[in-house]
Amino acid sequence: MRTRPVLIFDGDCGFCTTSVGVAQRLVRPRCDAVAWQRADLASLGVTAERAHHEVLWVTPTGRVYGGAQAVAKILLSAGGVWSVVGAVLSLPPLRWAARAVYRLVADNRGRLPGGTAACAVPGAKPHGT
Repeated sequence: MRTRPVLIFDGDCGFCTTSVGVAQRLVRPRCDAVAWQRADLASLGVTAERAHHEVLWVTPTGRVYGGAQAVAKILLSAGGVWSVVGAVLSLPPLRWAARAVYRLVADNRGRLPGGTAACAVPGAKPHGT
């Protein structure tokens, strides 16, 4: 049984990998971070499709949070001022805004610094449409 949450991210995406590295250095979330390509997804209760679509936070009890909710959980786990930011991002209407911003970033991660063609999310609308 796991005793720490697991942060699942897209290890093939340079933007995602860099973002997780920065978060680990600056925010210091209390979790184990693993690229979904190297994770035992079945034991974590997630699919490859979902893991490719968004960052995931899996609690030790198996509850899965995705996207902006996962980011809020990352911040909450860090404690201090970060947990205040995570708590605020969990409350409506900021939760709704965070979800929209997260989706915008995730759908365009291939265009962001460090992003590559491998970062493109299947089904995302092309820029400008």
